[in-house]
Amino acid sequence: MDPTLGNMASCRLALLLLLLGGMSALSSPPAGLLGRVFQYIDLHQDEFVQTLREWVAIESDSIQPVPRLREELFTMMSLAAEVLRRLGASVDVVDSGSQKLPDGQTLPIPPVILAELGNDPKKATVCFYGHLDVQPARQEDGWLTDPYTLTEVDGKLYGRGATDNKGPVLAWINAVSTFRALEEDLPVNLKFIMEGMEEAGSLALEELVRREKNQFFSSVDYIVISDNLWISQRKPALIYGMRGNSYFTVEVKCRDQDFHSGTFGGILNEPMADLVALLGGLVDASGHILVPGIYDHVAPLTEEEKKMYEAVDLDLEEYRNGSQVKRFLFDTKVERHLQYIFSKRNSSNQMSVSMALGLLPWTANITDNQYLAAKKAIKTVFGTEPDMIQDGSTIPIARIFQDIIQKSVLMLPLGAVDDGEHAQNEKINRWNYIEGSKLFAAFFLEVAQLHNNDRNSPA
Repeated sequence: MDPTLGNMASCRLALLLLLLGGMSALSSPPAGLLGRVFQYIDLHQDEFVQTLREWVAIESDSIQPVPRLREELFTMMSLAAEVLRRLGASVDVVDSGSQKLPDGQTLPIPPVILAELGNDPKKATVCFYGHLDVQPARQEDGWLTDPYTLTEVDGKLYGRGATDNKGPVLAWINAVSTFRALEEDLPVNLKFIMEGMEEAGSLALEELVRREKNQFFSSVDYIVISDNLWISQRKPALIYGMRGNSYFTVEVKCRDQDFHSGTFGGILNEPMADLVALLGGLVDASGHILVPGIYDHVAPLTEEEKKMYEAVDLDLEEYRNGSQVKRFLFDTKVERHLQYIFSKRNSSNQMSVSMALGLLPWTANITDNQYLAAKKAIKTVFGTEPDMIQDGSTIPIARIFQDIIQKSVLMLPLGAVDDGEHAQNEKINRWNYIEGSKLFAAFFLEVAQLHNNDRNSPA
């Protein structure tokens, strides 16, 4: 077959898969610059998928503290920095120091990338945050394919990091590279902050943000994070809040030595029995928290939120199937009244409770320009209004950005509800990846338009 004909057939097949992979694309593409941007992304989608394949192949696991995987993380950060340089960005690879492990071992922390593309004072400056590290994955843990070999099946791109977070990071880069390829001026100034330790707690990142508040971040108008999922397989979402969380450790101690169960069983308080009783006293069978007064701290649902949630496209059956659970518990689980329960057991053992981690909730102002721009961009690309939702997960950097830099933070997810972030067979749909690249390009233009309107409006 003529290679040109083969490429045309491949492109047509890929476009067909895009249309079948979710909501239908717009029947008539937009005209002008945006139309040319969308056409370029469609025609080069196989190249974009190949780049994702190369990034997924790097085992950038930040959870397992072993030298080989740290080398993979450094390789991943180096590759991303080089990609940004090829786009014309000025790139600073910031040393993050080292991590001391409980066994005394010391491992280097992968650097943080700070990159800048454009500094026109008349333009808005948008900063994109992304992470390039992943959770551990082994095929023997239940993956149907090699987790580090991107595998496409029925329009689904399977691989560790495909949706969390390498795919969305590359979608942003795809949008930028498209403007570059078309020799078009970027509508906004862009900055990038990329890290390699998000899954392990973003070590050293908050310190860096504080240090760069009046330097790198001083000109930033908006911050965008794309590290979440939609609540649907088909309908896009914007996330304007995250719940926050609290991690507690409870320990029950008997003696400093082991005892023979036959000799001492029944005459000592078994620590495991105490621990089971403590954990069992946190919630009832319906998931209702048993800590007195805990629900007094839950913010009430506002009338505005009720109206927004009525429009949310939540299919419980789809949501249940996507997470592979049989039943959902809708009440939250936050605190524990362990000391009270333990005292009722009259145990001779000792109990200790410590708060290992506490992360504050985050809420955005949905009337900010970039939320309005994101809504318009979603309408342009997907032909629908987004679901406006708050997320039960927690991304600490959102609150850090908002508190330290004091600029608007937008959560603009690309992945579908069934992508399986952190799970076996993680994937991103080709359709989400390619249409997401278009979404970011449209978002640049919408932010620029709103920014210009503000500049030209009377004070």
